[in-house]
Amino acid sequence: MIRIVSVKFRTAGKQYDFLCNNLELAAQDQVIVETERGQSLGTVVGAARECDPAQAPDKLKSVLRLATANDINMAKQSEAKEQTAFEFCRQRIQSRNMDMKLVRAEYLFDASKVIFYFTADGRVDFRDLVKDLAHHFHTRIEMRQIGVRDEAKITGGLGICGRALCCCTFLVNFAPVSVKMAKEQNLALNPNKISGQCGRLLCCLNYEYETYRENRKGLPKCGRKVMHEGLESMVVAQNVLARKVTVRREDNVSIEVPVEQLEMLDKAAEKQPSTPPPAKTRSRQPSSRRQPPRKPATAKETKDRTQQQPQQPQQPQQPQQPQQPQQPQQPQQPQQPQQPQQPQQPQPAAVVDGNKPAPKKSRRRPRRRPANSKPSGDKNG
Repeated sequence: MIRIVSVKFRTAGKQYDFLCNNLELAAQDQVIVETERGQSLGTVVGAARECDPAQAPDKLKSVLRLATANDINMAKQSEAKEQTAFEFCRQRIQSRNMDMKLVRAEYLFDASKVIFYFTADGRVDFRDLVKDLAHHFHTRIEMRQIGVRDEAKITGGLGICGRALCCCTFLVNFAPVSVKMAKEQNLALNPNKISGQCGRLLCCLNYEYETYRENRKGLPKCGRKVMHEGLESMVVAQNVLARKVTVRREDNVSIEVPVEQLEMLDKAAEKQPSTPPPAKTRSRQPSSRRQPPRKPATAKETKDRTQQQPQQPQQPQQPQQPQQPQQPQQPQQPQQPQQPQQPQQPQPAAVVDGNKPAPKKSRRRPRRRPANSKPSGDKNG
């Protein structure tokens, strides 16, 4: 078994586990620990606990010793330098017109590095700035970009409730917050009222969200019809924490009553007065859906009917169809040889025997000419 202790490096900061070995530590003790960036001064969060090596986190660092008076004085001297470093860095940012906002300057415990925290909308090229800072402070420089929530946590302030911000007092991790949480708690969706100093949704919206969800389960929804004192009523508003609802009765009186005094109506009974209209709509929906495929069908039916309607009166005339033997009269087609007279219409201007024009034979032959008939143009034959 190994002994592990949790240590934090700032107020409301993240807690990290360290091996305390044989040191006897208690809460609020200041210790010197070994970190990836060197030695740091931290504060013990709670008493040491034993843990199985198989279940312990990987790559645990160790607690070196309890902090002495010299260690505490060194840390205070480093904090005094932070304000000077912050002012110098801000001046250099303004002189270079860089689009970034400086939040804080932090010295490590042994003053081997200075970390500058800043916020920016996008990526910033700060290579020239780092050269200026390194030349002035003669130490290692680190520029670290953070978000707006981390900025509020470092800066601190007061919330709309009048108390110190949760993120800089006790809130260690930022949980996701959505507008659904504000709706569930019947809050006005006004950005000025549900947003914090960082411009994001208030972290406290997440505190009572689960409580509202549990208490809302047994309440009727707004618009639900219920029975109260023998009168049919409608739910108008809800008071989740008091488990009461405001109902409007048939006599147009609104009162607030506990949920236990209400009698829920069956959903089937609520839908009875509204069932006839849906039935009509259902009967209409298929007709409206079938209309598109019927359009070509109706066109064909109309054509068939138009064809069938004249045939019905012709059915008694069918005996008249024997009159079709009149077709033998087609032998009158011999008159068709007169068609060759059509080329006579242009009548050439040639004159024979005086003023009489000579008939000109057409080169076209009639398609149908009886054998005994003579061409009309051959007068001398």
